[in-house]
Amino acid sequence: MTVPGIDWPRLTGWMGANVPDAGEPLSVSLISGGKSNLTYLIEARERRVVLRRPPLGHVLPTAHDMRREWRVVSALAPTPVPVPEPVAFCADEEVIGAPFYLMGYVDGLAARTREQLGDPSPAETRRLAERLAEVLAAIHAVDYREVGLGDFGRPDGYLARQLARWCQQWDRSKTADLPEYDRLVKRLGERMPARSASTLVHGDYRLDNTLVRLAPGPPEILAVVDWEMSTLGDPLADLGLTLTYWQDSGDEERAGIPVAGDVTIAPGFLNAAEFAAHYTKVSGRDISDLPFYVAFGNFKLAVIVEGIHARFRQGKTVGDGFENIGSAVPTLIARAHRILDQP
Repeated sequence: MTVPGIDWPRLTGWMGANVPDAGEPLSVSLISGGKSNLTYLIEARERRVVLRRPPLGHVLPTAHDMRREWRVVSALAPTPVPVPEPVAFCADEEVIGAPFYLMGYVDGLAARTREQLGDPSPAETRRLAERLAEVLAAIHAVDYREVGLGDFGRPDGYLARQLARWCQQWDRSKTADLPEYDRLVKRLGERMPARSASTLVHGDYRLDNTLVRLAPGPPEILAVVDWEMSTLGDPLADLGLTLTYWQDSGDEERAGIPVAGDVTIAPGFLNAAEFAAHYTKVSGRDISDLPFYVAFGNFKLAVIVEGIHARFRQGKTVGDGFENIGSAVPTLIARAHRILDQP
């Protein structure tokens, strides 16, 4: 059996010794892959498990840390935050060429578009949006010290480090000088809150980084996945980035930004303001400075999109739909400025 990123004979031998309850591994297939970590479904005789490993080829030493992902999923397993069952971790790169971990298979939907969501009723769609806010609040409510994540990050100075980090990313990948970008960085630095809360943060929280069940019964989030950007930091940075991806009905400008889906305009789905209000209701957090965090989210996404645009121009991005992605960068920067202009 030949699947890129998997040494099937070595993997089956390792599973036989380390995950005997799964039974004989029968097949492996790629679920998702690309610029991020790779995810595979393994069909074994007794159960299905999912394997996560870094991308193929060279990666930065601090990026795509499988032990870090494994650690946070394992820590959250006994908490109210829904995550896949942690099964086993392998640090031995001789098995498949990189560290990896196994988790239990979750039979849920990762919905990015209205079409993927199907045709739930507006009431069901609204409940799903509410659950998305409630699970985000649950992540931020975890006592990270109690679950063994006290050294998972450095919450003090989180926002300043994030600003510096994403500025470095911009400098590495920018395809043109944009004065409005420089002005935005200055404004974010000046507007940055002096103090902020410290919680576990997901780092890329949106509906398609969860697995949902729409039926039978009420909609439910079965698991939050893709924890590769998680750390300790400011919970409102999570909320701000979630709302950066959000598309409200009638927002044609946001509809032209191709890196996030249109699932949030499905009939019944909360709009951005309603989502923020529900998060506040269930978390009890003060979001009076939310405009800064949404502006920061737009800044962060602009840097990410510029990186994708740069890789496309270098011929290093495979797939369709990247030809005009660079046009979203000035749009995101302009949106961030408009948000900061709000009284």
